[in-house]
Amino acid sequence: MRTRVGIFDVSHMGIVDIEGPDAGDFLRRLLANDVARLKHPGRALYSCLLNPAGGVLDDLIVYSRAPGRYRLVLNASRKDADIGWMRSEIGAFRVALEPRSDLGLLALQGPGAQTALEMVFTPGFAAQLGALKPFSFLEGEEGFVARTGYTGEDGFEIALPEDRLVKAFSTWVEAGVAPIGLGARDTLRLEAGLNLYGQDMDESTTPPESNLAWTIAWDPADRNFIGRVALERQRREGPSRCLTGVILSGPGVLRSHQELRAGERSVGVITSGTYAPTLGAAIGLARVEEPRPREVEVVIRDRLHPLRWQAPPFVKRGRVLVPQSG
Repeated sequence: MRTRVGIFDVSHMGIVDIEGPDAGDFLRRLLANDVARLKHPGRALYSCLLNPAGGVLDDLIVYSRAPGRYRLVLNASRKDADIGWMRSEIGAFRVALEPRSDLGLLALQGPGAQTALEMVFTPGFAAQLGALKPFSFLEGEEGFVARTGYTGEDGFEIALPEDRLVKAFSTWVEAGVAPIGLGARDTLRLEAGLNLYGQDMDESTTPPESNLAWTIAWDPADRNFIGRVALERQRREGPSRCLTGVILSGPGVLRSHQELRAGERSVGVITSGTYAPTLGAAIGLARVEEPRPREVEVVIRDRLHPLRWQAPPFVKRGRVLVPQSG
């Protein structure tokens, strides 16, 4: 998929619409990022949903559809808990939540994704989609299509009713677009340095501890989003741990839960790991104590193997970003 377009069925993800006069204010309270940054309909942003301690309940994308109308795409493992949490926080906000179980989701990703749109959509709509910037979207009679993805490549995520989704998937596959499974998707997202909820962050970790400090909108100072007090304290004191990338210096494969050591001391753990075919090496994300030790090893089958630090992403738009060692 780094060299040609592929198609993923990601209909396990959750889609929920939030609408009402207070929808914007509700999301400004609920999310660490600020939907007020979405100045116009048709734009989207990435954010974390936090608990009062600043722990990550989920990471998600929120789409601004119209004044008072938003759409959220949630992780599959968290969608029911997320919706329950959001409903518990409505209080006096004049909003309604509608889970969209009637919609499925496809991800068309990789070089040639823009051209492949023409196989399913009318020429006019496909041309409009091709002009979208990243984290923008269009919706209409032909579907809800965003220029977003989880692979590190250009592409589109497409929400459609089930019958039309099946037809679109079949059309693309019959035309030669490669169907790609979730295992390959996990390798692609890790090469792109993208977190996976439940492995690289969860309720016990904050955005700054998860390489996601950039998703916190601190201004305006009077926006009292859930988790802000805890995050401000951590901001003053500095996080005691961080999430960063690692590359195995020799043969082997990195896997989650492998221990990191600096000398005799345990300093962290691999949260996600795999063999990266684009790099020809084993890579991973690791949560490690701050300050980070200069040299580190990983325990694989009771033996120590040297690692080197590498700030993610490892690959972007098919280009390897890792400098040659040696």
